Amino acid sequence: MRLGYVIGKVTLNAADPALTGGRFLLVQPFNHAQFAGAPSVPLAPGSTVVVYDNLGAGLGQVIGFTEGAEATMPFTQPTPVDAYNAAIINQIFYTPPAA
Repeated sequence: MRLGYVIGKVTLNAADPALTGGRFLLVQPFNHAQFAGAPSVPLAPGSTVVVYDNLGAGLGQVIGFTEGAEATMPFTQPTPVDAYNAAIINQIFYTPPAA
């Protein structure tokens, strides 16, 4: 599981029936500095991920998402998803390792 900030949403014109009840979010994954307490804005350089969400995460929230084959596990039928929102994160406690 990776953590990331919700920075937007995707609007679909047509969707697979298996995706009913959810939506797609644009998520910017955390980088190492953000775990250590760096501000989330400006966004860290990197790839934005499109994540399927049926939990109702909103803009600016931190989510935990899975990718790959694990992202399809919550569905009862084969579903075309590459990333799935598994958690909405309220707080993060991080202690960097001692050098």
